[in-house]
Amino acid sequence: MIIVNLDVMLARRKMRLGELSQAIGISMQNLSVLKTGKARAIRFSTLNHICRVLDCQPADILAYEYSPDDLVEPADE
Repeated sequence: MIIVNLDVMLARRKMRLGELSQAIGISMQNLSVLKTGKARAIRFSTLNHICRVLDCQPADILAYEYSPDDLVEPADE
């Protein structure tokens, strides 16, 4: 399971979601979906902008936590 720690980094930087939205040119709705962990994907360019503005590394925003639900059966070849 991928954990999104965007809210943690925003708090550390004393920045609101709206400020980040304006700084990187991405809608608050899309950032909110990411912040709540409901996003299914993130573009590298978006991650790059977020890291630049928050002065952080991707690992400060995204973390992996093991979950038994993550087990995937190998594909047949």
